Amino acid sequence: EVQLVESGGGLVQPGGSLRLSCAASGFTFGSYDMSWVRQAPGKGPEWVSAINSGGGSTYYADSVKGRFTISRDNAKNTVYLQMNSLKPEDTAVYFCNVYVGRRHYWGQGTQVTVST
Repeated sequence: EVQLVESGGGLVQPGGSLRLSCAASGFTFGSYDMSWVRQAPGKGPEWVSAINSGGGSTYYADSVKGRFTISRDNAKNTVYLQMNSLKPEDTAVYFCNVYVGRRHYWGQGTQVTVST
């Protein structure tokens, strides 16, 4: 069974940093691209970032480019999202995502709140 467990969210002041983690199990992690998606209150899901299976290629939404960094450790079956220079508009629930066996899987999400 595919499982994704996000962690690392919290309350941070504008300009601060957080590092999100997503621990994966139930599939051959190193063979699949991974992504992060967020959903702000009252809004639809927004794709944030993706990384290919080997970790050599990364992709970012314009809204986070230059501030967020996605990475992965295939030995630990974990994908990360380093978030720097956080803004109030980054407030959202962050989910990691994988497409396996012709369906998308999501974790339970981790709340990130950027506020004074």
